Amino acid sequence: MKNTLLNFLILFIALLVAQVVCSKIVLFGVAVPIIYIYLILRLPVNYSINWTLTIAFLFGLFIDMFNNTQGMNSLACTVMAMARRPVFNFFIVMREDEEGDPVPSVDTVGISSYMKYLSTLVFIYCAVLFMAQAFTLHNFPLTLARIVASSALSILLIFGIDSLVSTESEKRL
Repeated sequence: MKNTLLNFLILFIALLVAQVVCSKIVLFGVAVPIIYIYLILRLPVNYSINWTLTIAFLFGLFIDMFNNTQGMNSLACTVMAMARRPVFNFFIVMREDEEGDPVPSVDTVGISSYMKYLSTLVFIYCAVLFMAQAFTLHNFPLTLARIVASSALSILLIFGIDSLVSTESEKRL
């Protein structure tokens, strides 16, 4: 438990710093790398929804404070955290004999199921974030391009981070 909490805090700080730096990067005027949501995606599935929503909201709030985005990241993180368990259950079937808290990763659920899980939640996050930022349908093609491009870039980066962070000791579901 102590080791898990320490790993979580180290990952929290590393992703927070990395996201603050990455927030200044905009590729081709539309794609923003969003990597800090990896922490929310990586939370064990059996965590209480209250803890999951609280962690997601607070993590989004930290990003909002550093990026001056008036709660948009908190909103998007909370919506994504709310959709996390239904999306996981839709794409991944857990066995009845599973013990402990399964952590979604390529090693535990397989590459195909993990990519579906990851893609869906990143798209939900980006859609909520960029629709809240635009708050209008005036320039919908640009908003849609930002959603798609940022989702694609974030999925690639998060997949790369997962391959670096995942350990061999994770049990396959």
